[in-house]
Amino acid sequence: MPRVPYSKPPLTFNDQLQQLKNRGLIIERDSKCLFLLETISYYRLSGYWYPMLQMPKSTHVFKPNSSFNSSFNLYCFDRELRKLVTAEIEKIEIAIRAKMIYVLSHEYGAFWFSDAALFSNNVKFRSTLNRITEEYDRSKEDFIASFKVKYNNPLPPSWIILEVSSFGVLSNLYQNLKPGRAKREISHHFGLDDSTFESWIHSIAYIRNVCAHHSRLWNKALRISPVIPNNPQKTLLSVYHTINSNNGSIRNINNRTYYILSMIVYLSKIVNPKTKFKNKFISLLNKYPNVDPLAMGFTNNWKQEELWKIEGSFFKRIIVHLGWVK
Repeated sequence: MPRVPYSKPPLTFNDQLQQLKNRGLIIERDSKCLFLLETISYYRLSGYWYPMLQMPKSTHVFKPNSSFNSSFNLYCFDRELRKLVTAEIEKIEIAIRAKMIYVLSHEYGAFWFSDAALFSNNVKFRSTLNRITEEYDRSKEDFIASFKVKYNNPLPPSWIILEVSSFGVLSNLYQNLKPGRAKREISHHFGLDDSTFESWIHSIAYIRNVCAHHSRLWNKALRISPVIPNNPQKTLLSVYHTINSNNGSIRNINNRTYYILSMIVYLSKIVNPKTKFKNKFISLLNKYPNVDPLAMGFTNNWKQEELWKIEGSFFKRIIVHLGWVK
């Protein structure tokens, strides 16, 4: 189809409200809808209306009984999900950062990140080192300012400089690192082979950015799909696909939110064996009963997966109450 110039005019909030009504969306309270259109925006909220549209979606006609409040509940669920995921990724990121710095500094020295001989792709190495330098020059941290005053090195040692480097930089460093004992030691600490660990931290960096930019997460088809490990050291999942109810086709789950959440559970149990991430997520589902886990890529038997079994009497009572287990 040939591309055409965009010609749709901007609509007033009242016009936006009327358009939703004309398309069949039930508006429980006009004043609430207008307030949220103004404070969140029509376009951002439209991502949560999309599942409610009839086929073909291009007609923008809502299914019968679709309501604004239901879509806003999805928005609220997604917002809380991003907060939960962000908080857990922070712990995982810090643990990965600490392990990489410790292992690689003891194996290759304090400035290993600037040694081109340790990396496979020289172009990627130079690009990553430039990013590290830019982040160093841009940093306003007191410990960075103190280093610049006291030492004449172009960059600080890894345990200083990588504290102000992004998780994306950390991911690039690990991915480009030549295979060897040190690289395996890092990945094995997190219960994975090094190629799987490369893929996972790349995907986690991507999800971190999705959350940081307040983008939709709950039913997202991920642009970067983490690999499924052949032999994880600890229990992951037993089923890695779902069946399309419309045509019976098999779809892998590793580009869906469910798989990302399962990765977080897996890594969190290594970083903190007493993690409550899984329990908090179950509580979030309980808070928003209109959210369908299948829309997030969850499999039909996810509640029976060893990885997702709930420990603790309080949360056991919750899932019994919901009818998930007996």
